[in-house]
Order: sequence, then structure tokens, then C-alpha cells
Amino acid sequence: MYSERVLSGMRPTGSLHLGHYHGALKNWVKLQGEHECFFFVADWHALTTSYDDPSIIAKSTWDMVIDWLAAGVDPAQATLFIQSRVPEHAELHLLLSMITPLSWLERVPTYKDQIEKLSHKDLGTYGFLGYPLMQSADILIYRAMFVPVGEDQIPHIEITREIARRYNHIYGREAGFEEKAEAAVKKMGSKKARLYEDLRTRYLQGGDEEALESARALLADTQNLSIGDRERLFGYLENKGKVILVEPQALLTEASRMPGLDGQKMSKSYGNGIFLREDPASVSKKVRSMPTDPARVRRTDPGDPEKCPVWQLHQVYTDANTHDWVQSGCRSAGIGCLDCKQPVIDGILAEQQPMFERAQQYLDDPTLVKSIVADGCERARQIAQETMRDVREAMGLGYV
Repeated sequence: MYSERVLSGMRPTGSLHLGHYHGALKNWVKLQGEHECFFFVADWHALTTSYDDPSIIAKSTWDMVIDWLAAGVDPAQATLFIQSRVPEHAELHLLLSMITPLSWLERVPTYKDQIEKLSHKDLGTYGFLGYPLMQSADILIYRAMFVPVGEDQIPHIEITREIARRYNHIYGREAGFEEKAEAAVKKMGSKKARLYEDLRTRYLQGGDEEALESARALLADTQNLSIGDRERLFGYLENKGKVILVEPQALLTEASRMPGLDGQKMSKSYGNGIFLREDPASVSKKVRSMPTDPARVRRTDPGDPEKCPVWQLHQVYTDANTHDWVQSGCRSAGIGCLDCKQPVIDGILAEQQPMFERAQQYLDDPTLVKSIVADGCERARQIAQETMRDVREAMGLGYV
């Protein structure tokens, strides 16, 4: 129905570390060459937990966009924008709140999980309870087909699909829907119309999923249909109403293998990270100070790489030959811990070097970043406004 659009965002809560790069940004760089991608700064989402101290948000916004560009996100291939500069996000969030059962929000697993983890904060607000709904609005307003997420974020995609389905069920049954759909079929031309009807019959009567996919592809390739007629025919195909909001699919991303300096998951809150554009001397000092296998008290004591956080970094930054060297040298005490750490340092610095080079032009001229974001916000808002016209009209708010 729509292009295979991808949407993803990050909250501006400080400088990005290598865990962000391996967990998300590397995937963004790959996706931008395969799909129409929209990447946004989720500054309203940052307020859900930091409403009492928003001072970090503005500075972090621009630092984070530079980190994206440094990592290889290309504004010529992807749209970069700021959530709060597209006010239609808030409007759709409001309208969806009218139809979303409270129980749907309360059952999102991360809601209770975050309440427990952030027990020191007062999160008894609608903003925090409603953040999954705002996430749904972020996705639905761009009619995104795919959202790259890890397994722990799948419930957010599922609630988004449920909300889109509920909205389409309530508001997609426009007056005279069947008659309008049948008229739209005729606009396809006699040959395509017959094929569409045949595929629709095969799906509705026999549950033929291949026929359903073929019919969807047929509609996507038919150029002489208006957006409204195409939406009607997608709904008519499955004996549903007009599809106004698209049900997105989770695009599962491989779990990041990037550990922190202490062996736990890399996180700012744990203080165990290496930042994307951290000074090389600081990177070297951090890695050289990492804890190692506690059994290696003296240089001559043999160790076990499996019990050492440095070994986890070797899995990310060094090759098979180096792995063999570490395994043999550590277990025989043939190498010291500082020897073992040096290839990791070299690997991290090699990964960071192009990031420094890409970032420099934006540090030298910050107006370049502002211009990229301004262009992205304009493009994002155009698409958001198109969606909202359809949403308002379906809800009886499209006043002439």
C-alpha cells in the first residue's frame, strides 16, 4: 500500500556510546540503502522520565544528530528530524487516546519494568503511562511498514498494530464503502480488475495467503488509483474497511554483542561506556584499566578468557587469529593482561577514526546540522499532514 518505509528514533539523553552504534546505528546505516528511512530525535519521549530536568535535552539533541552522521547515517538517503517539530505527532497521540483502552497501556511489559527500575522518580503521570501510545503515534503517522526493534520491544509494535486495527475498524467503514470499492476496481482496467477479483475470491473463500500477497502486489503496482481508492481496495481485499492507519511489522535486529567495560551491558547509567567520539587517550586508559580474570593476580598466573570482560570485547573487535592468540597466551600465562588489551584498543580506535572524520565538518559548521534537520522536519511534516488529513476526515473532523 505504501512504500516499505522504516521508522526509528532515539531519546536525547546524552552522548551516544559504542553500544548504541552496535545496537542500532550500524543497522540504520544498512537499512538506509534498502528502504525509505525516517530517523527521529524523540525529545518528547525524553520528557516522560526527565520532565523535572529538561536541561540536557536541547544540547543532547544536536550532539546525538552529529553522532548519527558520524556513524554513517546519510541525510541524502534518510530523513532526520526532531519529534517536537512535527506537532502532528501530538495531535494523533491525542486522537488515538480517545479509542485506546487504559488496560492496553497498563499491560505493556516495559511500563511495570521501568516503574520498578526508576522507583526513585515520580512516574505517576499520564505522560509515562501513555508513552507507548505516543510511540504508536510516531509510527502510525508515517504509515511505516517496518520498525527495527530488539525482542524486548516487540510488545510496543504489537500494541501499535492493535491500535491501528481498532482505529481502522471504528473509522474505516465509510458510508457506501462497498460501492466505492467496486467502483475503484473498475478503474484498474478490465484485465487487472478480473485478476484482482479472482485473487480476492481465492483468499476470502479458501484462505489462500499467496493470493492475498499477489493481490497486494497488484494494487501496489497499479498507478492509476488515487490514495483513497488504493486504501479502500486493500481493505476490501480482506473484507475489511478502508485502511487508514497501516499496521507496522517488527523488523527484528540482532542483539548487540557490545559489552561495557565491566562486562555488563554498555550503558550510561552503569558508567561503563566508551563514547562514539571519545578521545583516543581516554579510550586507551579505560580499556587498560578494565578488570580481568581475578585468578590472574601475578603476571605469571594463568587465566581463563571466559572469566574476563576483555575477552567479550575481543569478540567484537578482533579476528579469529587474535582469538587463538588470546586463548593460548592467557591460559599459559604467555601474555600479560595489558598485552591482551592492546588489540582491543587498536580495534576500537580504528572503528572510531572515520566517525571523527565525518563529524568534523559538522563541528566546524553547526549550521550544516541545523539545515539537515530543518529539511528533514519539513519532509516529515508533509507526510504527517497527509496522514492527519485522512485521520481527521475519518473521525468527522475534516471541516470544509
